[in-house]
Amino acid sequence: MEIILNPIGRIESRVDDKRDDDWGGVTAEIILDSAQFTEDALAGLKDFSHVEVIFQFHRAADADTHFAHRHPRGNTDWPKVGIFAQRGKDRPNHLGATVCKIVAVQGFTVKVRGLDAFDGTPVLDLKPVMREFVPERNEIGQPDWATELMKKYF
Repeated sequence: MEIILNPIGRIESRVDDKRDDDWGGVTAEIILDSAQFTEDALAGLKDFSHVEVIFQFHRAADADTHFAHRHPRGNTDWPKVGIFAQRGKDRPNHLGATVCKIVAVQGFTVKVRGLDAFDGTPVLDLKPVMREFVPERNEIGQPDWATELMKKYF
């Protein structure tokens, strides 16, 4: 089965390098494609505190895609885990998803903080974050290596 996705917009950000960490202070703008949407597509989004951004790692090379297991970030101090037990870019379909703080919504633009994507990244979808979809943070379990990896991420 073939699935074709069309971007709804793009990310504008000052981040245009291979940054791995320190995304928490990054402010970016998601610009909707005005050829597909009107400004009304964002109506009501400003009433939410957070938005989930689904995007494509468009710079990830198909040749680097992992289908089995590997050490996260190539760090041999961490165990080899399956590609679906990590959030790296070199995954099938190269899809990313991040929950971001909404800073402002104006016109065709959603300004967010904490989006871990580069300038020019295609955005595939936006979803408001509703508390009922997010378990309490203290209920989320993860292995020690993931906690270590994320210490400087945001």
